[in-house]
Amino acid sequence: MDGVLRCSRYAFGPNRLHYCGPDANQEIAAYIENSATDPGLESLLRAFNTMYPYLKHIAAANNIRDPFDERVVEAYWIGNNLLETIEKNDLYRHLLEDHQLKKRLGQKSFDLIADKIGLGAVPHHSFHVLDVWKRTGHLERAHTLESMDSCRIAWGKVMAVDGPKIKIETAPLIYTEGKLSLGEPTEKTISRNLEAVSDIEQLKTGEIVTYHWGVACEVITPRQSAILKRYTLRHIALANQTL
Repeated sequence: MDGVLRCSRYAFGPNRLHYCGPDANQEIAAYIENSATDPGLESLLRAFNTMYPYLKHIAAANNIRDPFDERVVEAYWIGNNLLETIEKNDLYRHLLEDHQLKKRLGQKSFDLIADKIGLGAVPHHSFHVLDVWKRTGHLERAHTLESMDSCRIAWGKVMAVDGPKIKIETAPLIYTEGKLSLGEPTEKTISRNLEAVSDIEQLKTGEIVTYHWGVACEVITPRQSAILKRYTLRHIALANQTL
């Protein structure tokens, strides 16, 4: 799949809620529904001021010229070996300079985040959601448990499909005894807003889908879901160290 379109699927959920990126959810949806990509779509995605710097950072660290290369897009949203090649000092500078996290969060909070780099944090979407803990889109506010669970890229097994609604079995983010974890799988209904996407249109029971802010993004393989789970659990464990 084209990396720009794939990235658009993940960016659409928070954009339709006006949390991240430009006020362009209808435009982004139109590109996805028509399976079309051009410099206009790339320009819209570059305006996501949390996502796009991470994509640039992952690409540069791996000598990949295009931040929307599909390997880079997958690394950020799902996870792959590109994340493991990034130097810890480079990630530190990226958070300090490109995301201005010391300025946004203060020295003490920034130091807590920086310490996690040495413990295995990587520039995966789950890191920013679970360990930076403050939403850095249009709403500069601390995450709640509910917003962390909605903002992280989650996955679930399709149990039933009913028009625009998909019933899945998925493990929620929970908070017990002062710690975060993934709970026991429960049933949840998510939206199929991007109806022209062929793999989402033709969903079958038993398939695994990712979702972001309640919107299905794409069908993934069991191997990809295992990778996504591994990075999510890594950053949950790091988050628990400073709760």
